[in-house]
Amino acid sequence: MDIKQLKFLIALDETRHFGQAAARCHITQPTLSMRLRNLEQELGLELVQRGQRFEGFSEDGKRILAWARTVMAAHDGLYAEAAACRGQLVGTLRLGVVPLAGFDPMRLVKQFAEAHPGLRFELFSLSSEQILERLSSNQIDLGLSYVEHLDRQHYQSLELAESRMGLLYDQRYFQLPNQPLNWEDLAELPLGLLSSGMHFRQSIDHNLRSRGITPVPRLETDAVHQLLQAVSAGTCCAVIPLNSGLNDFTENLTLTPIEDAHTLAPLGLIMRGLGQRSALAQACFDQAKILLLNEK
Repeated sequence: MDIKQLKFLIALDETRHFGQAAARCHITQPTLSMRLRNLEQELGLELVQRGQRFEGFSEDGKRILAWARTVMAAHDGLYAEAAACRGQLVGTLRLGVVPLAGFDPMRLVKQFAEAHPGLRFELFSLSSEQILERLSSNQIDLGLSYVEHLDRQHYQSLELAESRMGLLYDQRYFQLPNQPLNWEDLAELPLGLLSSGMHFRQSIDHNLRSRGITPVPRLETDAVHQLLQAVSAGTCCAVIPLNSGLNDFTENLTLTPIEDAHTLAPLGLIMRGLGQRSALAQACFDQAKILLLNEK
């Protein structure tokens, strides 16, 4: 067994396709299949369910896959730790972010990139539940998510900011007063909202319903870029966090604060608990602390 076989196994899980997994690993598909069969023979287990195409992992395969992720995380952590001992920070920082976070993740990425030119970044749009799941399984290093009900024994968090809300609209299609709005002002507007059940949407619904307003959105989506496209097309207005950075994409977008509007839970940067975190995650977490301290 070698580390590449585990890398191939993880790539297959993430792509769910033999050809795509092979392309990601820069090898041919027959080579990937042969190396995975060699791994199965060495372990004496069938890991991958095969038909004419990839059909999933066996129950044994799912258990081995979890170990493969742990081993790969330790492997990557070893190199990152060695670089940290040399005063360097290298590798790939994997950051999970909830949709419409009330803190612009690019502020963190920009600071990390400027301080450590050798870093690469992978960003994932995930629900708050998915962020905790991927943190616990070493699939991401840090999460930008809500910190309510966070298990402080297994996770450490840095509260970033209270997520206040505003109304985003395109001034070519809507003329609204350039002053704070109230929730009642939104009742007659065509609203575009994230899909029902998403955390930020729950906060919007709570604010509206607590004032006797039942939201009837013109458009619902689980993708932030589609929401921005709809606003730019004049299809709707959208309630978004004030400090998300999303209102800066075009000069026609205007973001007006809504009075007494905030999310149900504070937003924070989350990391695995002591003994489970990588040197990379710890360094970036500490740097985020400095960023916030300098802004106070």
